[in-house]
This record gives sequence, structure tokens and C-alpha cells, in this order.
Amino acid sequence: MSETRKKTKSKAVKKARVSRKPSVPFESKDFLSLREVQPADLEMLFKLADKMKKAPEAFYGKLKGKSMTMLFQKPSTRTRVSFQVGMSQLGGSVVYMDPQEAPLGERESIKDVARTLSRYCDAVVVRTYSHADVEEFARYATVPVINGLSDLYHPCQTLADLFTIRERFKTLEKMNIAYIGDGNNVLNSLLCGVSRTGANRAIATPRGYEPSEEILKDLKLVAKDSGSKITLSNNPFTAIKNAHAIYTDVWVSMGQEKQRDQRIRDFQPFQVNGAIIGKAPKDAVFMHCLPAHRGEEITDEVIENPRSVIFDQAENRMHTQKALLYLLLTRKRKQK
Repeated sequence: MSETRKKTKSKAVKKARVSRKPSVPFESKDFLSLREVQPADLEMLFKLADKMKKAPEAFYGKLKGKSMTMLFQKPSTRTRVSFQVGMSQLGGSVVYMDPQEAPLGERESIKDVARTLSRYCDAVVVRTYSHADVEEFARYATVPVINGLSDLYHPCQTLADLFTIRERFKTLEKMNIAYIGDGNNVLNSLLCGVSRTGANRAIATPRGYEPSEEILKDLKLVAKDSGSKITLSNNPFTAIKNAHAIYTDVWVSMGQEKQRDQRIRDFQPFQVNGAIIGKAPKDAVFMHCLPAHRGEEITDEVIENPRSVIFDQAENRMHTQKALLYLLLTRKRKQK
């Protein structure tokens, strides 16, 4: 990683520090991360998502006349389809823009794109490499901006993850969630969400792949308030002890292809496989945000296991995002 890249990422992390001040993010303009979300806000969203999942027809047309643009710098299956179908079910319309159509900061400045799209639509989902770009876009947009994924956070995925665990165990408080793999954007968002719900997070990564110390430092302060515990180790079998959910993600994310060979070697002992199944508590479920590299971070034996909730997670992306869109586009919001 270049020095410039290190400085950019460090700056983004500092800007994304967790606030312990009371806030109501679903009354504010944007949804860029889970760092300011309060337990009551999550519960409100989950209850609405549960209603939407059980009786989708009751919400048909609730966002009639609303429009959303999806501005994606990275390809996607679940994020794109779940948002597009979800918005359509709510009666709204969607415009999808791929990297060739609107490369952020290249053909024109981010602030100009943000201000232009704000004149056309009611919300924008931005999926990009740099979290700083999402923040800049939101700074200049006058409509709600949703982070569809950045290098620092993947908050929409975490909404679905926590909803899935809540759906399975009827609660999040005191749930033990083991994460095995890379200290990446998915883990950052999981940590943000878990620290606010009273759930516990046990993390196992190879040495050198731990989550950001800056993010951990702030989250531990929030976790102390909620009673949530965050533990780190370099042993996956330590992490899964007493786990209710065992979560993993790819070892090589988009943009890390040049590191592939090294990462495969480093992460091999952290594969979620039959040995993990054998040592896991009998009621533990297995999770993955997808796409999965079968045979690398996770095996077919785990994905196809009866205790796998991986495709429940994928489905729940749509239900939780529908609830998010409804809350952002219908509630009275404080001025930015």
C-alpha cells in the first residue's frame, strides 16, 4: 500500500470515528455507516422489516412517485438487485449507473454529480472504493445518500446480518457472534452494529489482518455502554467457543487481486470447514455475506449445511433495505 493510500485511509478512519452522543440517524439525511445508530433505531428498522417481509403487499406503493439512483463503482449482485426490486415493490423507480457512465471524480467532480443527481431523484445509493468519496458525495447532495459499500464500511449488509440473527434467535442481546477471516469493511460494520445491540463479537484473524485499531478503540467505548464484548485472537477455534453465529467473508476482496497468493497462504488455517462444524456449538448458525469463494474461505459442506443461514441473509438484504428506504424517504428529518 502506498504512503498516499495509507494517509487517505487513515484520514477516512478518523473522520468515521464513532460518536457516543445520542442521535436519530433515520431522521438525519444519510446512512453512511452504523457508527451513530442507537439500539432503538435498529429495533425500529427491524420491526418494520419484519412486517414488510411477512406482508409485503401492505407496503406496495408506499413510495409511489419517489425515485432512486444507484451509482456503482464496483459490480454487485445482491446490493443492486435487492435495492432495485425493493424500491420497485414500494412503488418507486430506479436508475442504475455503472462505472463507465459516471466514474466518480474523473469525468466531473463528485460534488457536481451529487448536486446534479439531487435535482433528479429522492435518494442515491453509492457503492465505491473509497469511503471518503461517499462522504464527499453526501456532503454536497441534498437528498438521502446510502452507502452501498465502501472500503471502510458495508452498513446495509450488517442490517441484514443482524436482522437474520434476531430472526433466528429472537434477540440480539448477549448473542455470541464469531467472525473468522479478514479485518475488512464487513467486519467494521458488524462491529459497529454489534456494539450497539448488546451482542458479543469474537474475532479471529491471521496476524497482520486485524481490524483497524482506531475503529476498535472507539467501538470499545460504545460497547462498554451496551454491555457488548469484543475479543480478538488468532485462533478460529477460540473464537467459535459458545458461538451462536459463525461468520466469514472472502479472503481477497475487489481491489486486492495482486495480494491473492499471499492472502491465500495466510488465511488457509482460517477456513470455515468441517472441522469448524465439528467444534461449533450444536445450535450455531453459519453466515457469509456472499459472494463466496467455495473451497477458499468456506467449503460446500458449510454452505449447504442445514444450519447455514447464508441465503436468509441474502434475502434479508431486500427487507431491511426496504425498511431503510421507507424510513429515510417518509420520516420528517432535521435539516443537514
